[in-house]
Amino acid sequence: MKNVALYIHIPFCKQKCLYCDFPSLAGKEDCMIDYAAALAKEIYSIKNKKIKTIFIGGGTPTYLSLAGWKIIRKSIDALDKCDDLEFTVEGNPGTFTKEKLNFLKEMGVNRLSIGLQAWQDSLLKQLGRIHTIEDFKQSFEMARKLGFDNINVDLMFGLPSQTFRQWEETLQNVTKLNPEHLSCYSLIVEEGTEFYKRFEKGTLNLPNEEIDRAMYAKTIEVLREKGYTQYEISNFSKNNKQCRHNVVYWELDEYIGCGAASHSYSGGYRYRNEENIEKYIEKMNHDNNAIVERIKNSFKDNMEEFMFMGLRKTKGVNKSEFKKRFDKNISDVYFDVINKYTSTGFMKETPDSIFLTFDGIEVSNVIMADFLL
Repeated sequence: MKNVALYIHIPFCKQKCLYCDFPSLAGKEDCMIDYAAALAKEIYSIKNKKIKTIFIGGGTPTYLSLAGWKIIRKSIDALDKCDDLEFTVEGNPGTFTKEKLNFLKEMGVNRLSIGLQAWQDSLLKQLGRIHTIEDFKQSFEMARKLGFDNINVDLMFGLPSQTFRQWEETLQNVTKLNPEHLSCYSLIVEEGTEFYKRFEKGTLNLPNEEIDRAMYAKTIEVLREKGYTQYEISNFSKNNKQCRHNVVYWELDEYIGCGAASHSYSGGYRYRNEENIEKYIEKMNHDNNAIVERIKNSFKDNMEEFMFMGLRKTKGVNKSEFKKRFDKNISDVYFDVINKYTSTGFMKETPDSIFLTFDGIEVSNVIMADFLL
């Protein structure tokens, strides 16, 4: 029986953040119960797999009603789970209640991921966040009091009108709370978002590239001082507190996605579920599955994905793992591109692995594109 990771998507939000291009929706509260029932049906259908990690993301999973959670819980209880299961739920400050957190704890959740983004109320407001710093502190303290000892905090830099000083202040204040894990992302202005419209109009006041880079360098420096190890481009953890679920993606291992718009990678195929909530519910009720696309990954696809997911990790791509998977030496396939970037200092090569240097990480998108065969 295969050990796999499970992702569960809860698409509901109280309000949509201005930078968000995730499949999430506000104002759909009346669909919550029907959605939870359809989702539970999909989770029940997972057979002959042992689940090693569960990650419930969104949207804002903690915004789902307790009645909705109770429906989903039954299906999760029925899964065949590993003893050392890592079980993460994402949530936003302002949607945590004692009752919900206790419920999650009883359900077996042992890791929380809290979306904060910035330490300044003015910036939170500009992002369209529904919470204040005070809300975040209360949520974090409440989770700690209720016994959650593995918490991630999500942060963003390179925000409109954010100063270097503000980012530094964010890092200092968050690390004082001592979360086990931090994810720090540079803002990307995605098409179809409110921020993109403003960007097109020229009214989005973004920090320049130099400041953005300095913010990233500062992140690495401050977090190293505070005892966090960087194990992926945007992810930092205390000892043995890496997010095991995300490592599955970066190592191109198998995972199953349940819920609207979720993706799966299993048995060499990629699957994608219906994105529209109502259509997803209808498909689950009618056909017992909501898959709208199923693509067989080619040998070449797998090789490319293994490279550019692997290069996101600070330890990079393991050569013997490459050989084991593809029955080829990495240097036979990628000699020129590896040579190009090691000679310019963007990449390092050891007998065991290849990985990006700090300079390489800054231009990682360009480098990864070069690994397309």
